Amino acid sequence: MPSDPDPDPDQPARIIYVGQDSAGHWLVQDDRLSMEGRFVSYGAALHYAQAERDMYHASLEIAAAPLTPLISFAPVARDERALPCAA
Repeated sequence: MPSDPDPDPDQPARIIYVGQDSAGHWLVQDDRLSMEGRFVSYGAALHYAQAERDMYHASLEIAAAPLTPLISFAPVARDERALPCAA
């Protein structure tokens, strides 16, 4: 999650998108690709997006095309290890 909720006056307003990827997973992403949320339903995604919109003074849009996940939904490979320290 981004650390600075105050918009920079020199940057255009953030846009938050609610939509599905090509596999049907519900996603919330911003236009800067700095935030992503994954949800089990449209309602859950919309609720999260509305809270983020209010916090970042962003606009909210329903994606017209499938969103591309920032992090893969693919299973972790056997040789992959978890990071020792998560963000």
